[in-house]
Amino acid sequence: NDNINGPHMARAKRHYIPEQIWHITHRCHKGEFLLKLAKDRRRWLQWLYQARKRYGLTILNYTVTSNHIHMLVMDDNLRDVIPKSMQLVAGRCGQEYNQRKKRKGAYWEDRYHATAIETGHHFLRSLVYIDLNMVRAGVVNHPSEWSFGGYNEIQRPRRKCVLIAYKKLAELSGFDNYDRFRDSHKEWVEELLKDGINSRQSEWTESIAVGSESFIEEIKEKLNVRAKGRKAIGAGTAFQLREPVSRYNAVFGIKKEDIGDENSYSWDINSVFSRG
Repeated sequence: NDNINGPHMARAKRHYIPEQIWHITHRCHKGEFLLKLAKDRRRWLQWLYQARKRYGLTILNYTVTSNHIHMLVMDDNLRDVIPKSMQLVAGRCGQEYNQRKKRKGAYWEDRYHATAIETGHHFLRSLVYIDLNMVRAGVVNHPSEWSFGGYNEIQRPRRKCVLIAYKKLAELSGFDNYDRFRDSHKEWVEELLKDGINSRQSEWTESIAVGSESFIEEIKEKLNVRAKGRKAIGAGTAFQLREPVSRYNAVFGIKKEDIGDENSYSWDINSVFSRG
């Protein structure tokens, strides 16, 4: 049994959209630092590898912090790949931790949050935002110093225990050559670190979708989200699909206070990617 939050492990009420990219966030119960030990973060990654092997989960980036995880994944195969993968990883990690600590109770917040991401510069922004998570937290000065994120795997592809779909990642980033993508990826990160553009962005953890206005409308239609109470926020080419808290909870079943980022600021890095 892979469940840890009860007989029917709750998950985000999401729909399958072929080829859709999702930024997934999942937090430990009540924000507790249940992933503070390296061995627990390592086990999360090991179970993520098992999810990739068992279900064919397409992973584009990831990071494991002390109290939550971020993942960039894609609907690329069967309808239930993402929810089955999340249930496996979250359930097994929670079980192992509780058994080791002789602990009872929920390990994770009931549901993970999934934000639909448009390809192009929105995808690249989300990719690098995940890379810089622990720099924002003040834990490291550079993402290469954090062993539990995708940055090092992107920069030095593995031959064994591969998590990231390298070819697909380069393709979605607009490159037909992985080495060129890798060089550009490194430049994007270095430029943002140099410019000090690394504020928290609530759009990745509180929105239903992030992208152009036309993309937002497309996602609303595909998810069958009723227009009333849900509106696109933004201007130019950057929009988010937001909604009132009550409706937000109804669609995704998530408690807003459990997933929100405090002190969120606008993070406009489109110029960085356009220069690349």
